[in-house]
Amino acid sequence: MLQRIQTVYLLLAAGVSAGLIFVFELWVTEADIKVFAADVNYVFAAFLTSAFFSMVAIFRYKNRKSQFMLGRLNIILNFILLGFFVYQSLNVSGETAVSKKGIGMLLPIVSIVLLALANKAIKKDEELVKSVDRLR
Repeated sequence: MLQRIQTVYLLLAAGVSAGLIFVFELWVTEADIKVFAADVNYVFAAFLTSAFFSMVAIFRYKNRKSQFMLGRLNIILNFILLGFFVYQSLNVSGETAVSKKGIGMLLPIVSIVLLALANKAIKKDEELVKSVDRLR
């Protein structure tokens, strides 16, 4: 059952959360120092937790309810991370610590979209199984 479309979405979400955080910077300080997610410990931990939830959800394909729940928890975690980035960009907009905002602040949005698509496919599979059980 690893060939389902939600597996692709979850794998892409894990790749965004674990891989792209090393490619795109979160912000650039006024001293022209690029800050990546690995430089901020709690942001790095949140991204890795998100990737871990996605990978665990992939291998929970036999239990679609727990897979759906892990997807929702992962979406909530990414919303918290996005909220932190919005707070960070609005709070320090007076050039105190952040000079330029990086594209890395948008990675939770990409992850949220992929996780929402995965949850939609999981729900569709669950409804398909329920409809087949009704026919028996």
